[in-house]
Amino acid sequence: MRDYPKIVVPPPGPNARAIVERDEAWAAHAYIKEYPLVIAGGRGPAVEDVDGNRFLDFMAGIAVCSTGYNHPAVVKAVQDAAGRFLHICGSDFYFESMAALCERLGRIAPGPSRKRVFLTNSGTEATEGAIKLARYATRRTAIIAFRGAFHGRSTGAVSLTSSKARQHAGFGPLLPDVHHVPYAYRYRCQFCADRDECTRGCIGAIEELFSRHLDPRDVAAIFVEPIQGEGGYVVPPKGWLCDLRALCDQHGILLVADEVQCGVGRTGKMWACEHEGVEPDILLTAKGLGSGMPIGAIVARESIDTWESGAHGSTFGGNPVCCAAALATLDLVEGGLMENAARMGERLLAGLRRLEEKHGCIGEVRGTGLMVGLEFVKDRRTREPAPELLKNLVLTAFQRGLLLLGAGKSTLRLAPPLVVDEGDVDTALAMVDGILGELD
Repeated sequence: MRDYPKIVVPPPGPNARAIVERDEAWAAHAYIKEYPLVIAGGRGPAVEDVDGNRFLDFMAGIAVCSTGYNHPAVVKAVQDAAGRFLHICGSDFYFESMAALCERLGRIAPGPSRKRVFLTNSGTEATEGAIKLARYATRRTAIIAFRGAFHGRSTGAVSLTSSKARQHAGFGPLLPDVHHVPYAYRYRCQFCADRDECTRGCIGAIEELFSRHLDPRDVAAIFVEPIQGEGGYVVPPKGWLCDLRALCDQHGILLVADEVQCGVGRTGKMWACEHEGVEPDILLTAKGLGSGMPIGAIVARESIDTWESGAHGSTFGGNPVCCAAALATLDLVEGGLMENAARMGERLLAGLRRLEEKHGCIGEVRGTGLMVGLEFVKDRRTREPAPELLKNLVLTAFQRGLLLLGAGKSTLRLAPPLVVDEGDVDTALAMVDGILGELD
């Protein structure tokens, strides 16, 4: 019997407040802290806070807890691995779970080319390694990324990131020779938002860049999120990623697919680029790969993996306990959770489109699988963003037992654990509907 959501003490309760005060007294000011959730434990798609409140989670720790909280298969894999040994450096020595995970990721990566895999601690580290590999393999320096992109927060990765100015402010000079171009954001496209069909104007913008400013022979790679995450859960038009692949092939540029947020079954396929049949030269994964354990990977075509021994490394990347969690996660994703994401995603999108007909503040519903965005506007005609409405929705939902997060300027991101069922989807839809009825 479902025992969530259930609010027994208005959050944050007394136990939560004590921990919040302690955290705020000592933790770095850089932390965001979206709302005062103080988690004590979790099971499946639900978490409980330190005051006994139970929440239905539709953000999964930013698309990280792919198999839900404390999935017994993942927990057992972690416990068994920890019981054998906690760590040895995979850059210098061998162990079975690292070899197994590299093989597994190489075999399930998109496209027919043979792959090579480098394991990291995070998506940011994967981005940093991919920048180095792309430059090393091509002997070119320039990188192209997209407006609205998020690729991480370390110096190289944040140079590619373009989702919020505060992520750059005060940290310059950043990585040189990085160029940003428009993403295929149809709802707000400067080229074709007012047209029935996509004009591929953003592909044309790259070609214009090549003709006026940047010689394509100097470009090492184009980094792209097949579905943009922090930029607003933006799904590009069908065929756009294929056109980007063709443009890269034309100029000998590497295509790097950042699937840190959209990969590992979240979209109903293992990788989001598979919806378009596109094989990237380099694929990046992290977040949901370890069900919450810190692990990521750079998966490159073998012909690109030209760097020499010692050219790159990581002390903790591919930690044996994290490898065990990733292998268990992939078993579960391939064993049914990927298909569940496709089914539940259809149910969620259908329900949100019904809400779109009911609430004028919803400008667009978009998504694939369990990666769904709900963009709020002040007026559908002008499409002016409604960030305050989004903020109030997220906070009110938290107070009532539903965990949500925003993305972009005024988009609600819905990225629950892949274990959600019909009841979970319907509960979340009913709660969003009720709150919007009060706020709109």
